[in-house]
Amino acid sequence: MAESESDRIAALQAEVDQMKEALASHAVVDQAIGMVVALARVTPDQGWEVLKEVSQHTNIKLRHIAELILIWGRRGDIPEHIRAELEDALDRYGPAQVPGTEGR
Repeated sequence: MAESESDRIAALQAEVDQMKEALASHAVVDQAIGMVVALARVTPDQGWEVLKEVSQHTNIKLRHIAELILIWGRRGDIPEHIRAELEDALDRYGPAQVPGTEGR
C-alpha cells in the first residue's frame, strides 16, 4: 500500500524537526568547546575530549554539560560536581584548575 501524501509530509516534517534539533545541539556543543579552548588553553580536540569525559563521569548528556558550561560562562556559576569533573578532565589535558575557581 502506497504511503499517502499527508503521511509523507508528516514524515518529512519530523525529519526536518530532528535536523533542526541536531543543528541547535551541535551549535551549543561547539560554543562550549570554544569556551573550554579559550579558558583552559587546550586544543579544540582536547576541548571535545574534556566535554565527553565530564559527560561520561557525571552521567549527564553531553549537550546538557555544554549548556551548563555556557551558563557558567555567562553567570560564573557551575554545579560543584560538574566543576570537580571539569577540573579532573582538564588535569589530563590542560591546567590543573578551572579558571576562576581558585581557592575553592
